[in-house]
Amino acid sequence: MSPTVFTYKGFRFFFFSKEERRPHVHVSCADGEAKFWLDPVVALVKSYGLAAIQVGEMQKIVEERKDELVGAWHSHFRS
Repeated sequence: MSPTVFTYKGFRFFFFSKEERRPHVHVSCADGEAKFWLDPVVALVKSYGLAAIQVGEMQKIVEERKDELVGAWHSHFRS
């Protein structure tokens, strides 16, 4: 299961339910995907198929909505 937290500007922000415990988010679009750590700071883990400008835009959105993403992480993985 990979619940979507939100979509924005053609990007889908989501979690994989059976993955590592450290809070992170996956972001995908038609061109590829990236993974970002959420704690202690937002940091790119890996990306593929994306231009640097796309990764930068994704990271900016993750940083701006970090509290929402961390809250959704804890809500989803608490159950």
